Amino acid sequence: MGATMPAAPSGVVTLLRGWHRLECWIAVLCFSFIAVVLAIDVVGREAYGPVMRALGFEVGATGLFGSQKLAVFALVIGSFAGIGVATATGVHLLPRVGFKWVPQSWGHTMDRVADVVTGVFLLGVAYYGVIFVLASKESGVLAAVINISAWPIQMAIPAGFISAALRYFVFAAWPAVRPVPPAFQE
Repeated sequence: MGATMPAAPSGVVTLLRGWHRLECWIAVLCFSFIAVVLAIDVVGREAYGPVMRALGFEVGATGLFGSQKLAVFALVIGSFAGIGVATATGVHLLPRVGFKWVPQSWGHTMDRVADVVTGVFLLGVAYYGVIFVLASKESGVLAAVINISAWPIQMAIPAGFISAALRYFVFAAWPAVRPVPPAFQE
C-alpha cells in the first residue's frame, strides 16, 4: 500500500469535530462542577459554619450535602469522556513496543491494522463495562449518602470505551483523520 490515504467524507470530518467538541464540553463541565461543589462544601464547613457559630447561631452541618459523592460521579463522567478526548487528539499513552518490527514501508498498513485491533479491544472492554452496569442496575445499587441509583452514572464507563473504539474504526477507514501524535509522547 502506498502513502496515499483516503480522504474522509466531509460529513465524517464534521461529525468527528462535533463529537470531539461534545466530549470536551462534558469533561469541562464535569471538572468545573467538581471544583464548584467542593469549593462550596469547604467554604461552608471552614468559613460559614464557624463564623455563624461564633456569632451565636446554631447552624448544624454547613458543608454541601453529598458533595464528595457528587464530585466522584462527575469525576467518573469527566474521566471517561476524557478517553474520547485523548483518542481524538492523539495524546493517549502509546507504548512503543514493536514499532521497528516491520519495515517502515508497511507503516500505514500497520497503523490501520492497529486501529482495528485497538477498536475491537476497546469494544471488548466496553462489553464488560455494560455487564458491570447491568449488574449494578439489576442489584439496585444505590450511591451511598445521596441514595440514587449508581448505574446511570456508571454508563459513562462503557460509553467512553465505545467512543474511543468507534474513533479507531474511523481512523482505520480514513487514516487522514487520525491525529498526529505529539513530537514527544510519554
